Amino acid sequence: MGFLTVIVAILCFGIIIMIHEAGHFFVAKKCGIKVLEFSIGMGPAIVSRQRGETKYSWRLLPIGGYCAMEGEDESSSDPRAFRRQAVWKRMLVTVAGAVMNLILGFLLIILACSVDTAITTNTIADFHTNAAGENIATSNQWLKEGDRFISINGMHIFTASDISYALQNDDCETFDIVVERDGARIPLEGVKFLDTETQGLLDFRVVGAKKTVGNVLSYTCRNFVSTARLIWITLIDLVRGKYGFHDLSGVVGIVDTTAEYVQQSRSFREACLTLFELMSFITINVGIFNLIPFPALDGGRLVFLIIEAFRKKQIPAKVEGMIHFAGLAVLMLLMIAVTFQDVFKIFTR
Repeated sequence: MGFLTVIVAILCFGIIIMIHEAGHFFVAKKCGIKVLEFSIGMGPAIVSRQRGETKYSWRLLPIGGYCAMEGEDESSSDPRAFRRQAVWKRMLVTVAGAVMNLILGFLLIILACSVDTAITTNTIADFHTNAAGENIATSNQWLKEGDRFISINGMHIFTASDISYALQNDDCETFDIVVERDGARIPLEGVKFLDTETQGLLDFRVVGAKKTVGNVLSYTCRNFVSTARLIWITLIDLVRGKYGFHDLSGVVGIVDTTAEYVQQSRSFREACLTLFELMSFITINVGIFNLIPFPALDGGRLVFLIIEAFRKKQIPAKVEGMIHFAGLAVLMLLMIAVTFQDVFKIFTR
């Protein structure tokens, strides 16, 4: 794995964190809230500069960042303190980071589409054959060239990636699918997908459509929704126990995976495409994860603000601060454990 590739991966992750914290920072400034520090990274400061009332820091560990505001978790007499602002302003500041991550993800998908040679569709182009031209696909007993996937086992198909996920995630040998054929929706039951030579489930190829402004925007919207849904499905599966602790990855694992995939690219264009796709997935993941209603996360803070809006009364700063501190402690312990696991995986790979 090239040193330069690792540096690029670290910088990309840093950009994602910076965009998140910048969302909090700029909205806080617009709402007249006093920002004490804007920091990228955690731990000891490498570079730190005071500009007006705000200190700007770049810290050693690229595992997060923060936008510290006056009176965020404690009482303050400063009229510009966070807790002295209208609840709607505090809501805007709280969700701004996640929203910026989602916007960045959308823009990165557009970049990936622009770099790619064609727009990947859900329509079957042809089925796999061997060197002699003999059919080695089983799904063509049910499907035809030109069929467009609508759903697989009840899961709506937005992109070709959804097809791969639906076939590989469900532990079954046959699938109930719906396709669009000649303008009509056709339900097909008990479809078996198998490349008889490779034993892979994807035994067909899909059509690559010509890039137009409309196609790029349409695909971007579908890909964005698909990615967001996949992240929620994964989180739900994690809670249900389908995935365990060994399946989790932290910053080290993310950087390692990003660098590895980029390193495997055969050209500069392919490397850019891979990087944009991975960054879009990561930043959308960061945005959605931060909206989970868990203490210390933006979603947890938003819950307190929603309760306040209904009660017309603030929860005491000391109580809220202690709850968020406890949540942060849990998250930090989890992050440390996952980081050790990531490092162990790298050295034992």
